[in-house]
Amino acid sequence: MNLVWLRNDLRLDDNPALANACQQGHQVQVIYTACAQQWEEHHEAGVKISFWQQALIDCQLKLSQLGIPLIIIRCSTFQSLPEQLIKHCQRYKVTDIHFNDEYAVNEMKRDESVVRELSNVNIRCHRYQADLLVTDPLFNQQGLPYRVFTPWYRSWIKKLSGIALTPLGRPQPVDQPLSGKLGSIAIRKDANFREDLFPATEQEASNRLQKFMTQRLAHYQEQRDIPSLNATSTLSPYLSSGLISARRCVYEVQQFSLLHELDWRADPWIRQLGWREFYRYLMIHFPRLSMNRAFLVKTESITWESNEAHTLAWQQGMTGFPIIDAGMRQMARTGWMHNRLRMLCASFYTKLMLSDWREGERFFMRSLIDGDFASNNGGWQWCASTGCDASPWFRIFNPTTQSQKFDTDGSFIRKMVPELKDLDNRSIHAPTPDLRSKYDYPEPILDYSVSRQRALDRFKSALK
Repeated sequence: MNLVWLRNDLRLDDNPALANACQQGHQVQVIYTACAQQWEEHHEAGVKISFWQQALIDCQLKLSQLGIPLIIIRCSTFQSLPEQLIKHCQRYKVTDIHFNDEYAVNEMKRDESVVRELSNVNIRCHRYQADLLVTDPLFNQQGLPYRVFTPWYRSWIKKLSGIALTPLGRPQPVDQPLSGKLGSIAIRKDANFREDLFPATEQEASNRLQKFMTQRLAHYQEQRDIPSLNATSTLSPYLSSGLISARRCVYEVQQFSLLHELDWRADPWIRQLGWREFYRYLMIHFPRLSMNRAFLVKTESITWESNEAHTLAWQQGMTGFPIIDAGMRQMARTGWMHNRLRMLCASFYTKLMLSDWREGERFFMRSLIDGDFASNNGGWQWCASTGCDASPWFRIFNPTTQSQKFDTDGSFIRKMVPELKDLDNRSIHAPTPDLRSKYDYPEPILDYSVSRQRALDRFKSALK
């Protein structure tokens, strides 16, 4: 009996753990471990957990067609997992367990504990690196881990160019299928989960990838920063929960580029996938990133402000800065936020509000359907100028000019902040006090110039 342990890899396609288990074993069983208390401690969003639930229902049905059952094992925390897994393996006479690695500190410690305890009872553990495109070590000329994205990316893309990235595909039906009724997958249903926006199936992920390549990839570079346009892939929920692999994404872009005589290595979307892998690389080599620590140790001396009224206004999309409020309301309404707006909202929180990036990072994780710990941490530290290859500390976005540049006609603001829908294209970015009063929209919670200077002074003092 071969057991496959699914985590953030809820797919049949290009799943090394599943593919190898099916090749090696006559009988295959799949488990998923639901750790409610651990999810709470990791600030996993309710909408994301609901997304997992729907993905598991789809996955269970597809696996049953191959003669493979999927069983949910429930426990509170990672600490209790080894004992639970041993009981399950002994009950079903499991000889081998297969799983794909994860790279945050708690997950790595969990897996080390599982391997140690299962090995003690003669259960073989097989581990695979399904979430990294380049598994060979990447170090700079001094033999140390990279600390800057661009040289890492050059090394990464060079390695990637020499790898045959053919995905594994879906496994064939097993030799000795295991029958039985499909058990309940019920984990937790969040009222804010928008299944209409993000159907949680592998097929939907594949459809989105193909549609993105054929309809939007050619214009991605010039349109990806405009939130009113559907110009991005919207694959982030599917990548973060593993309904599609990064390898499948890169492979399909390679095939598309070959067909159209393009250089896939110059594709700007491939660079975004590179950032995703870079943040995982940092998690592996700098474990403190998983421990609420800043990458740049000097920045830990910064004194952050604490203003509950301002924090609540930011969370509710009531800061008085229309583009910031539009982004925060989009996240509240859909569980997803446009990438440009994530950068603006995080920069507003850390630089203009001068609030601790850790609190903002946690709020995003508790809100996002695509909450990916490595990418979320990396993005927040980039905006806060505390991270690896981060935005310079003196770079402080002006929300109004950013709004005028990327939502020129105010169409995105009108959609997400409907009380301002009747304003003209100029006023909508920074309404006058009279217009705010008329349309019941709040005054700004801060003065941009004053707040900008405060942030410059605070960072300069900490980094001198």
